[in-house]
Amino acid sequence: MARRKSAVKITQPERNEEPARHNRLNLFELACQRIEDLLVNCQLPPGRFLTVQELQSATGFGRTPVLSAVNSFAADTLIVIRPRHGLQIAPIDLSRERLLLGLRRDMERFVVRLAAERASLSHRNQMLHIERALRDRLATLSIDEFNKLDRRLDALMLDASGEPFLAHTMRPLHTIYRRIGYIYHRLLPGHTDLTGTIDRHLAIISAVSNRHVERAVAASDTLIEFMDQMFEEMEAGIDPRLLDCSIEPLPGT
Repeated sequence: MARRKSAVKITQPERNEEPARHNRLNLFELACQRIEDLLVNCQLPPGRFLTVQELQSATGFGRTPVLSAVNSFAADTLIVIRPRHGLQIAPIDLSRERLLLGLRRDMERFVVRLAAERASLSHRNQMLHIERALRDRLATLSIDEFNKLDRRLDALMLDASGEPFLAHTMRPLHTIYRRIGYIYHRLLPGHTDLTGTIDRHLAIISAVSNRHVERAVAASDTLIEFMDQMFEEMEAGIDPRLLDCSIEPLPGT
């Protein structure tokens, strides 16, 4: 068992950012969102050992919502609960996550097909609003800003599909691949340009908002193919410590 690393030091969110009242469900959802952000941008790096208390400090939430969120992320295989050793952010297994990309491809086809068929006028208006934001900032959008828009878009597509069951299945997959995109664009040298990623998302938005079902499915497949190419490049050139920070560095590095 690797020994737990030093405590994570993450700036807490301002307390006054949260509304004065939240029921337990809202606190759980907010804690999940905060932890997801920290996972995606690797402020909680893969392989990191930490305690529940450290996670409370990192997120700014109390023990009950954090424990509930930990259990949820453990079920999603993103956090590992180590009895008597605390928690571990699950190391990234590129071969496993590339294999799961096939599952995401099939499920995304189902989601975008339903969304294109069922999206209301409100859904389509919101999609077009996101589309304008992406187009207007195509050359300047950071990966952190893109991921925020991408999360809104994923939630919107799931809502437009009209099938609540899908959200429980797709949410962990979306988190996994947003983190892969972050590592690819932020941490893999020479891949800061988001144009390819944004263009493929724009194609999906356009097809769904205009109710072109088969075009939406084809655009979704194109995005998954683009992500598969990311894995190919990462497998060849990524520092293993970015996928598991508990790996000891090589001598002299």
